[in-house]
Amino acid sequence: MTTQTRAIRLSQFGGPDVLSLQDVELPSPGPGEIQVRHLAIGLNFIDIYHRRGIYGPPLPLPAGLGVEGVGQVTALGQGVTGFAPGDRVAYVGGPPGAYALARNLPAARALLVPDGIDDTTTAAMIFKGLTAEYLIHRCVAVRPSDRVLFHAAAGGVGSIACQWLKSIGAEVIGTVGSEAKADAARRNGCAHVIVSGSEDMAARVRQITGGAGVRVAYDSVGADTFAASLDSLGPRGTLVSFGESSGPVPPLAVSSLGAKGSLFLTRPSIAHYTADPGEYREAARRLFAAMADGTLVPPQVTTYPLDQAAQAQDDMENRRTQGSVVLLP
Repeated sequence: MTTQTRAIRLSQFGGPDVLSLQDVELPSPGPGEIQVRHLAIGLNFIDIYHRRGIYGPPLPLPAGLGVEGVGQVTALGQGVTGFAPGDRVAYVGGPPGAYALARNLPAARALLVPDGIDDTTTAAMIFKGLTAEYLIHRCVAVRPSDRVLFHAAAGGVGSIACQWLKSIGAEVIGTVGSEAKADAARRNGCAHVIVSGSEDMAARVRQITGGAGVRVAYDSVGADTFAASLDSLGPRGTLVSFGESSGPVPPLAVSSLGAKGSLFLTRPSIAHYTADPGEYREAARRLFAAMADGTLVPPQVTTYPLDQAAQAQDDMENRRTQGSVVLLP
């Protein structure tokens, strides 16, 4: 059985203007799938990369966008267990298509949402929270007293990660794009805040750390900050490059990692850190527990109607938002 729904579709790669809201057909869920009616939809930079056609193999066009959402289960495909119509679920990953009133989703990506967390908060936290979880607990397991540099400390992932890092006992140096975001970074747990462009970032990190540098630098900005991130690391430090909001990172001579202190460099993807179902569910359990016990205070959320997805992406891409951005169907 096929029904009609509405979804944002991408027919060509480019700027936000290539996005349009269209009527689309929604078939019954197939084997191993569930159908959900969206309650809230999270936006992420990966959506912008998909729109530009610069993330991995480009999406086959025409395509949907969006890799996270919160919804109510409306139907189950053959062989699905553990869920029932009416359940509230969140998800990260799977085929893009979250920018829609309803969709089909692999049941393996669905996570039951605990009572007490509202839809918008869940959509604001699930992708970014799971990103923060793997970055600071598994990609590099941050220890108490570690010094850490975190770029975009007032952004969606940064708002969550810096709180979590402080609760671990790390000393967090956060960077932000403007003075207006500095206070937010401090509230998020940053002991020190650097405003990008106002001073030599690496020199300031060296000053803060007494010349020692940081153990880990988390960089989602890319071209504008990559060199400074490397120069902020102490010997055997790790640069975690997990985004390119300012553009692609230029080529790097591998030998420079040795010259700068036997450094490590990784470019992780949440897909690889949530591919194992057990790890995925455990990461979600850890995130929901941190939300429930007050370790993580939800970030500021900016909401847009679904039909304003293009404007939402434009505002996010040009750093006009703080915290998380959520579409409401």
